[in-house]
Amino acid sequence: MSKVIDFQTDPSRYRHWRVEYDGEIANLFMDVDERGGLFDGYELKLNSYDLGVDIELADVVQRMRFEHPEVKVVIMQSAKDRVFCAGANIRMLGGASHAHKVNFCKFTNETRNTFEAAEADSGQKYMAAVKGACAGGGYELALACNYIMLTNDSSSSVALPEVPLLAVLPGTGGLTRVTDKRKVRRDLADVFCSVEEGVKGQRAVDWKLVDEVVANSKFDATVQDRAREFAAASSKPTNITGIALTPLRRSFGDDGSVAYSSVEVTVNRDAGRATITISGPQEDAPTSGDALHQQGADAWILRAARELDDALLHLRLNERELGLVDFRTQGDADKVMAHEAVLLENADNWLANEILKYWKRVLKRVDMTSRSLVALVEHGSCFAGPLAELLWAVDRSYMMLDEFEGDNRPMAAVTLSPGNFGLYPMGNDLTRLQTRFLGTPETVDALREHIGESLEADQAEELGLITYAFDDIDWEDEVRIFLEERASFSPDAMTGMEANLRFAGPETMETRIFGRLTAWQNWIFQRPNAVGENGALQRYGTGIRGEYDMERV
Repeated sequence: MSKVIDFQTDPSRYRHWRVEYDGEIANLFMDVDERGGLFDGYELKLNSYDLGVDIELADVVQRMRFEHPEVKVVIMQSAKDRVFCAGANIRMLGGASHAHKVNFCKFTNETRNTFEAAEADSGQKYMAAVKGACAGGGYELALACNYIMLTNDSSSSVALPEVPLLAVLPGTGGLTRVTDKRKVRRDLADVFCSVEEGVKGQRAVDWKLVDEVVANSKFDATVQDRAREFAAASSKPTNITGIALTPLRRSFGDDGSVAYSSVEVTVNRDAGRATITISGPQEDAPTSGDALHQQGADAWILRAARELDDALLHLRLNERELGLVDFRTQGDADKVMAHEAVLLENADNWLANEILKYWKRVLKRVDMTSRSLVALVEHGSCFAGPLAELLWAVDRSYMMLDEFEGDNRPMAAVTLSPGNFGLYPMGNDLTRLQTRFLGTPETVDALREHIGESLEADQAEELGLITYAFDDIDWEDEVRIFLEERASFSPDAMTGMEANLRFAGPETMETRIFGRLTAWQNWIFQRPNAVGENGALQRYGTGIRGEYDMERV
C-alpha cells in the first residue's frame, strides 16, 4: 500500500458518514459506501471500515467540537438495515502490510479516545444506538461511546468474535474497555470474547455489555427520548456559536517536504530522519475570548496545533522509513506565552477550552509516535508553553550553550508556563513533568517558581529540563553522533524501548489500550496462525478454518 494517505477532509467529501443536526442533538449515521475503500481489492460491506472511513469519523468528531459546540448529545447509529457495523474490513486487513495494520489500529484507537473523552472535555455525550449486528470493531465503536442502547430483536447483538473467527484480538480497545470501563466480570468477558455469535437482549444488559435494551417497536423513539434527557441534564451552556475549521494551507515538495503556515517538515531520506520546525506567532495574541473567536481557525494557537497534528499523521502513515524525528522551534517565546495565556485567562470560554483540549490530544499523538524523537533547542527557539511540552515528550533533548560564533539569534532558552503543570496530561494522567520527575515529585513543585523565566542552557540543564547542553565547539559533533547512532539501531528494538520508557508511572485504561493491546496485536499480526497462508485471517470467508500451530509461546 504505497498510496499517499491524506488525513484532511470535510463534510462535502464524506462517503461514509452523515450528520443531521437537531439543536442540541446530532444524529450521526454510519453509511459506508461499499465501493469507497481507501485502496483497491476489497468492498466495505456491512458497514465495515478501513482507514478512510475512520479518517472521516475523526473529522466528524473534530468538527463536532469546534463547528457545532451547541451539540450536547451525539447519537451514533447505522443508516443500513440489520447491521450496526461489522468492524474492520477483513479483506483490507488480509491484504494490508503489517505496518499499515498496526498504524490503522493506532489511529482508530486515537479517534475512539477522542469521542470517548468528549463528554468530560467538551460536554458532548456520545450514545450508540445499536440495531442489527454489532461485531468486532463495530462494538468497539459503541464501547467508546458513553452510553449504549441495544434493540431487542432476533438479529441485534454485540460481539467481539476476533479470537475464534480471525485468530487476532480486537484492535481498538475492546478487551480493555469491556473489563476496565464497563466492568464486565472476568469469566463472563471470557465467554463473550470466545463466541462468534455474541450476546443479545437482556443478557447483554445483565453482563454490563450495554446500558439499556429496548423493544424494537419502541427503539427509535426511546433513543431520541433518552438523548433529550441527557441534553436537558447537561451543564454545558446553550446558544454557543462555533467556528469554521477552514482547510489547512500546505504544500508538498518533490523532496518529501511539507510546508504549512507555521509548521515545516523536511526529510533526509539518506539519514532516515525528518525535521519538524514550528514557527512561533508573528502577530500579537488576541486580547479576549471574543477576539479569539473572531480569529477562529486563523488563530496561531489553533492553527499550529492543526498543522502539527497533520504533519505527525503524514509522517506516521506515509514516511514509515524515517525512523527519527527532530523537533525545532523558532520565534518569540514571549508571544507564544501570550497566546497560551489568552486560553488560560478565558478558561470559561468554550473555544479556549477546546483549543487547550486539542493541544492535549496533539501532544498525546507525539507521545504515541513510534519514532525516535529528539528536540534541538537552538538559538532563536521558542520552546515555551505548549511547545515546551515537546521537550519532555521526546526521548532526548539537546540545547545550545552560550553564544555561537556567527549566530546572532537570541540565546536559546526554555520558558515554563502555568499550562505545563496540568493542562496537557499524558495517557497515564500525569503531566510530562510529573512523568519526567516521577522519583522526585518535589522537583515539579520547585519548578513552579521558575514560571515565566527565560531559562538558558546551563540553568535548564541544572533543573533537569533538557538532556544535554553543548557549546559551539561540541554542538555539531555531539548532535551528529547521536543522530547517526540512533539511525544504526534496529527500528523494532527502538520502538519497543521507547514505548517502554515514555510511559512511566500509573497504568490507566488508555495506557493499557496502547501499551498492552497494541503490543500484543503487533505480535499477533505477524504470526502464521493469523496471517500465514493458511491462517485464519487469510481463510476468512472461504468456509475453511485456519490451521494453527498449537505450540504456546
